[in-house]
Amino acid sequence: MKLQVAIDLLAVEDALELAGKVAEYVDIIELGTPLIKAAGLSAVTAIKEAHPDKTVFADMKTMDAGELEADIAFKAGADLVSVLGSADNSTIAGAVKAATAHNKGIVVDLIGVQDKAARAREVGALGATFVEFHAGLDEQAQPGFDLNGLLRSGEAAQVPFSVAGGVNAGTIAAVQAAGADVAVAGGAIYGAADPALAAKELRAAIN
Repeated sequence: MKLQVAIDLLAVEDALELAGKVAEYVDIIELGTPLIKAAGLSAVTAIKEAHPDKTVFADMKTMDAGELEADIAFKAGADLVSVLGSADNSTIAGAVKAATAHNKGIVVDLIGVQDKAARAREVGALGATFVEFHAGLDEQAQPGFDLNGLLRSGEAAQVPFSVAGGVNAGTIAAVQAAGADVAVAGGAIYGAADPALAAKELRAAIN
């Protein structure tokens, strides 16, 4: 299982600093949607130039104009680009077309999708590299949020998938046991007193 750090900071300089601390322990460096909105795709370019050996994920959360938005992100240096699972199939197919042209990949984010397992199978057939079973920060803050719901959906989908939302040192073993291809850790790393140590511990927890 690969480890992905989600960088939900707002300044390129801060993102570069964090990436520099944790890069040796992670496989995928994700530039979060707030960072891309605040700093633009120059953030993606800066991270890729600093860490050319890492997979750089532009979390665009594209909902329309899939081919165009994915093409822009790939040209900026992204290796993976996200499209929302609630988008029209034509939007996802367009993004996959751009990915194929660049020899890159598309991740379909199921945030907000009710029947995640069923939609995961549909978008897998459209050519998604993997599907992200994702509970957003707002959802995680609700009373009764349980990561196990995402894990059960991931197991049921039978497609390559990642899990994002509540992944930390206490839950990463369950994420791996569910068969996830990628564990996505955000606050567990960037919110830690020592992000490098947090990333190292998460890496060590992956068998």
